[in-house]
This record gives sequence, structure tokens and C-alpha cells, in this order.
Amino acid sequence: MTEQSALLLRRQLAELNRNPVEGFSAGLIEDEDIYHWEVVIIGSQDTIYEGGVFKAHLTFPRDYPLRPPKLRFITDIWHPNVDKSGEVCISILHEPGEDRFGYEQPGERWLPIHTVETILISVISMLADPNGDSPANVDAAKEWRDDPNGEFKRKVTKCVRRSQETAFE
Repeated sequence: MTEQSALLLRRQLAELNRNPVEGFSAGLIEDEDIYHWEVVIIGSQDTIYEGGVFKAHLTFPRDYPLRPPKLRFITDIWHPNVDKSGEVCISILHEPGEDRFGYEQPGERWLPIHTVETILISVISMLADPNGDSPANVDAAKEWRDDPNGEFKRKVTKCVRRSQETAFE
């Protein structure tokens, strides 16, 4: 499967280079390792993340696309669906099959039809519309639910500003 997954990832990277998608860019962390990508997600207009420049690492398993990659922000970000280590928690990045907690339907979880593009579009959507019912960061979820324009917004604004200052380091 390793050769097939590497070929598929090379094709997806080439397609993104030929036809860039607004809101993110993606490339390899190291030129030789197709399984480790760095992505930059730009905070969408008309959201509290607007203008943020958030770097993340996308790590693919050797049996991709049968199993999902992991996405971890390396830029600090305050969000209900991003844990304190930067790991993103969204349905399409959860292992395929039944959810042992009964929260997600199998069709909401990882499916081999997902691509880097669909993953990153989902993450951009997640930034704009958090899922407070399934938080990875309980503190951020509580602030978002209880006072979205208070402490939550202040922390997000700080993350956006810091991301802009460190974007080109």
C-alpha cells in the first residue's frame, strides 16, 4: 500500500500546485517525505480568525487513504475543536467505522474519498463554525458557548495577531 499511497499523495500535491485553493497552501516539510506536509491556513474573512496565518503539520499514515491523516497546528490557536497540543478534532479525521460513543455516524468519519483539499476545506469551515458538542479544548468551548465576544474573542484575537507576527519565521 505504501507505493500506492505515496503515488496518490504526489498526485494530490501536484493538483494543489496546479490549481491552488483559496484559504490554504500546502507543501512537503522535507522534500523527500511525501507523508509529512506543512500547510498554512489563512483565517477566513468575516470570522474572528480573519487574517490569521496558521501553520499546521499534516501527517499521513502509510496506508492512506484507508486511514486518515493527523492534522496538528504548530501555530498557537484557541478553538473548541483544537486541543492544547494543536491536534485538530473533526469528524472526517476520525478513524473510519462506528463511533464507540455513538456521537458520529460512519459517513461523517473518515472515508477514502477525502483528499487534502477536502480535509483543509473542512478545517477552514471548522474555524468559522466550531462544534461545541464535541470539544477537544473544553476551556475554549466553554468560553465560546458562554461569552463568545468576551474572553474567547480576546484569546482568538491574540492568536491571530501572534500568527501574523510569526508567519514568516
